[in-house]
Amino acid sequence: MIKVAFASTDRTRVNQHFGAAEGFAVYEVTPERATLVGVAEFAEEAMDGNEDKLAAKVDFLAGCAAVYVMAIGASAIKKLMAAGVQPIRINEVDAIDDLLLEISKAMSEGGVAWIDRAIALQEKAKAEDRFSAMEEEGWEG
Repeated sequence: MIKVAFASTDRTRVNQHFGAAEGFAVYEVTPERATLVGVAEFAEEAMDGNEDKLAAKVDFLAGCAAVYVMAIGASAIKKLMAAGVQPIRINEVDAIDDLLLEISKAMSEGGVAWIDRAIALQEKAKAEDRFSAMEEEGWEG
């Protein structure tokens, strides 16, 4: 399972610039299904280079593997990448349902770098959790 966010005003299509996004829809995606797990709404903001507006958005997206946007500035890309969130810019308004199907398919088939990376990170975290639990139970390697 990976979490993916979409910059959207209507929760049906990606139609927002990251910095000026008034809303994000967050989905948990598996190879079988996608489930809406969160929605954020932000006040309308001017595209004036106000860096403070980015922090709340980046914080909201913590734990997401990626965020789909129509456009994004360099400073926002840096902040997202530092938080472990892959920004994905699309050229036209895409339906979120279509993108979710593509993500689910790529989770099954592989070959999409950011999805493969997100899955590998989750598997590594699960293994570390398992070893930590074993250590707490007194297992020795």
